[in-house]
Amino acid sequence: QVQLVESGGGLVQAGGSLRLSCAASGRTFGTYVMGWFRQAPGKEREFVGAITWSGSTITYPDSVKGRFTISRDNAKNTVYLQMNSLKREDTAVYTCAAREGTSYQYWGQGTQVTVSS
Repeated sequence: QVQLVESGGGLVQAGGSLRLSCAASGRTFGTYVMGWFRQAPGKEREFVGAITWSGSTITYPDSVKGRFTISRDNAKNTVYLQMNSLKREDTAVYTCAAREGTSYQYWGQGTQVTVSS
């Protein structure tokens, strides 16, 4: 089992930045691919990006490319999502997840990010 706890969400003005953290506990963190997802009210969950155990990042969707950066610190069992140049449409609940195979097996509870104009 892997437990994931996100933090760092909040209210920010458009154009601002936030850094989300996802702390993992339980089984060996370093072998998992860690992903970030978001879901806005009334919309489907959207993949934001992911990072492999070695730190190689997986393609970001166009909606966040160039603005969001994922990183991880295996020594701290933590993955980060740095979000810059935030837009109102980035408002959503952001959730981290972990997988060993092709499907994400473990999910955090999510953290709310609200971007105001």
